[in-house]
Amino acid sequence: MLALVAAVGYGVSDFVGGVASRRVAALRVVIVSYPFSLVVVLLIAPFVGGTVSLVPMLWGLASGVAGGLAVWWFYLALASGPMAVVSPLTAVLVAGIPVLAGLMIGERPGILAFCGIALALVAVVLVSKESPDEATGEVAGGRDMKFTRTVAWLTVGSGITFALAFICLHQIGDGAGLWPLAASRASATAVVWSVALATGHFSAPHGSVLKLAAFVGVLDVVANAALLYAYQGGMLSLVSVIASLYPAATVLLAMVMLGERVGRLQQIGMVIALGAVGMIAVA
Repeated sequence: MLALVAAVGYGVSDFVGGVASRRVAALRVVIVSYPFSLVVVLLIAPFVGGTVSLVPMLWGLASGVAGGLAVWWFYLALASGPMAVVSPLTAVLVAGIPVLAGLMIGERPGILAFCGIALALVAVVLVSKESPDEATGEVAGGRDMKFTRTVAWLTVGSGITFALAFICLHQIGDGAGLWPLAASRASATAVVWSVALATGHFSAPHGSVLKLAAFVGVLDVVANAALLYAYQGGMLSLVSVIASLYPAATVLLAMVMLGERVGRLQQIGMVIALGAVGMIAVA
């Protein structure tokens, strides 16, 4: 259940962040949302308890660095390459790598769970698949968006680092409360601030976009805290693959709130995602 909460949190966060990024550069959103999420965690952590110890804090820092790099590379890939290729390839890496890591450390889900994992991987690809439409050319500025070698490296790099962020959260274990999450948000903030300064995007948004960025920060805390605690009571492979279904929530919100067209493959993917979650839950 906590993994599903994390998936919904990530999905809603991506939707809100996407709305904000239509008005200003994406980096201008995350340079606010990440430090705001750090403040939220620091306010909550003393009431949750937990012991501050070196190893969990180091895993938290590593998770934040990986997540910060993943966001940067993902945005670069989307800016230069075809979203219909970049998005699903990133998603399947985020879902698949933790499954392989779980198997390597000795996790052995049952047959039903394996079937659920397989369905979830298919669902992630289908739901993340963008339907090409007339807006694509406008977003690209009339450019021909090609999946070049650079875009491929950025896409694979973002998928791997997103997956590593999940794996690092799993390694934190229990007993540390939310303090490792605070370390994660601090290191992620350091990464995106450094990138924003280097690229000339270190300028906070104003008005409604600033409010949306703050909301993204709250959602980030909810999603990551839910995932952190889900890992304490579940397998890396199963928890990660459920959390990776977050694009379904993003697509559903875009359809309901913005009236965006949802392709047939995305609709099929959302149905498959529900079946996958059910199979894993039963297993």
